[in-house]
Order: sequence, then C-alpha cells, then structure tokens
Amino acid sequence: MVDFAAIDFETANELPCSVCSVGIVIVNCGLIADSFYSLIRPEPNYYRYFCQQVHGISRMDTDSAPIFPEVWEKIENIIGDLPLVAHNSHFDERCLRAVFGAYNMDYPEYTFFDTLAASRKHFGKTLPNHQLHTVAAQFAYNLKNHHNALADAEACAYIAREIL
Repeated sequence: MVDFAAIDFETANELPCSVCSVGIVIVNCGLIADSFYSLIRPEPNYYRYFCQQVHGISRMDTDSAPIFPEVWEKIENIIGDLPLVAHNSHFDERCLRAVFGAYNMDYPEYTFFDTLAASRKHFGKTLPNHQLHTVAAQFAYNLKNHHNALADAEACAYIAREIL
C-alpha cells in the first residue's frame, strides 16, 4: 500500500462520538506528503478522568476548539478518496461513524485498513503485544508523545508502509 491516509482519534469520554482530537498523515507513493492535526470540541462536551490521563487533553484545551463538522470539512479535502489506515481501526472507524451520526452528517463509506490486525498476522506471537508503540519499535520507529493523535497517526503510517 503506497497511497493512504493514516488516522487517529482521541476521545473525551467513554462515548465514541466524543472525539477531542484528530491526527491525519497522508502517504503518497510511499512517502509522507501531508499531515493535519486539530483539537475538537467534543460532543458531548465532558471529559472522563481516565481519558484525560491517557492523552492529557482537557475541556480547557477544547472549549474554544472547532466542532467536528468544521474540522472534517478540512480533512475531507485532504484525504479525498484515499483508504484510511488506523491501528485498531475498529476504534477509529467506530468513532468516525459515531461523530458523523452525532452531527447528522451523511457518512461516506470509507475503506479502513488495520495495522493492528496486520501486525498480528505479520509478527504472530513473537511480540509481547501488538500495541502501537510496541509495533512501531519493532520497525525502529521511536514513537514520541504516544496518545497525541498526530504522533500516533505518524507511527501508524510508518507501520502501514512496512506491513500493508
């Protein structure tokens, strides 16, 4: 796979529609061509402690952030008809579908590929786990700032270029 968009969401609470940040990395001809990051005012707009502990984003960070439809308007122009790639794509696709639903937006049927599933197939039981940072390290990629949506999307893009 040489042309795709790696995507990662972080959520504010237990609801998949509560996306509070998004990172996108565009890969064309196997090379990183573009990237995009934005904080998003989540819907519903409340944070759970456990989510904040993971990504460090709080309501103070997103109260003045744009809402999802405003952010997605920019993203859809960047991704066009590229397939989407995520590490544990079930989570990110579920978030995307849920937030489209929360805003009554028509969901285009994006094609998703999963680097988590690809890692399990590629490495089998040779890794202690298939978490993003573990798989990235296997390819000598140093994932700094894990759980920052853009950093995670970059790591996912790197992994995807290696095993998809």
